[in-house]
Amino acid sequence: MAFDRRTFLACCAAITAPVGGARAAGWPDRPITVVVPYAAGATGTVVMQLLAEQMGAKLGQPIVVEPSPGAGGNIGAGIVAAAAPTGYTLLVGATNNFVINQFLFANMKFDPMTAFEPVTRLVDGPLIFFCHPSLPAKTMPEFIAYARANPGKLNFASPGIGTSPHLATERFKQVAGIEMTHVPFTGSPPAMQALLSNQVQLYLAAYAVAAGHLASGAVRALASVTAERVRQMPDLPTMIESGYPGFTASNWWGMAAPKGTPADIIARLREAVVEAMKSPKVLERFEQLGIEPVGDTPAHFAADLVAEAGIWRETVEKAGLSAKP
Repeated sequence: MAFDRRTFLACCAAITAPVGGARAAGWPDRPITVVVPYAAGATGTVVMQLLAEQMGAKLGQPIVVEPSPGAGGNIGAGIVAAAAPTGYTLLVGATNNFVINQFLFANMKFDPMTAFEPVTRLVDGPLIFFCHPSLPAKTMPEFIAYARANPGKLNFASPGIGTSPHLATERFKQVAGIEMTHVPFTGSPPAMQALLSNQVQLYLAAYAVAAGHLASGAVRALASVTAERVRQMPDLPTMIESGYPGFTASNWWGMAAPKGTPADIIARLREAVVEAMKSPKVLERFEQLGIEPVGDTPAHFAADLVAEAGIWRETVEKAGLSAKP
């Protein structure tokens, strides 16, 4: 569900007061902890550290960013799911934390679709299929034709089992009718290095991850999986334009609070996020990271979660995927 800057500006104008629900007088009167269920340096951690100072200034209390990695993000997300719904413990998670992990991991102790109150989608990371230049394919249709002619001979990378690049590539295999072997890595940098060394031949990654290698020809871009063409690569077709209607995906990060958090707290958090994302310093850093600000309403974010979860559940079931708890 990709968003562009025009969508972000429209979302900024859509801030409204909460209607109904519980209220929390005097909130906040102490620091707010934001749990990011990955190690320091993850995109979500970087994004929250960028937003924390200005959000804290608007809310009148410090925002403490707390990395809590493990189990594909389930440990950190579980901490927030079990926290009191007071607005003092929040989650900033990636796509898989909200709409994928529950279909991959057996014996999860919470259901992210019911354990949280969505606040807003923070940023959207447009994804692009990059291939190794040794392949004869220069377009996505040519890559698909080559993969069909060489079933099982190609490898594709991901930054980890269950991540959106992994699942989106599994979905790509299904709709294109091709066979490739998945090679998971512990993050995007080693996955990109595997592509550069031809250990893998395809990697679905953000523009910023491969930007430095495009000019030299060390990698080749085939298609984006965005609804519209990526701003930084206006000549690159989308998967939709390459003959696969409706094929979109992104690696986004969203904010949520424990279920039952008062509606006025949710509204104030979202307002603070949107105000912080208007900062030129924040927008400049987002541009460097190759991510787009979103800031949609809680209702819009919640509706997208339901729609996207259905897509990934079908993808996981068709591929017969599972992950260790």
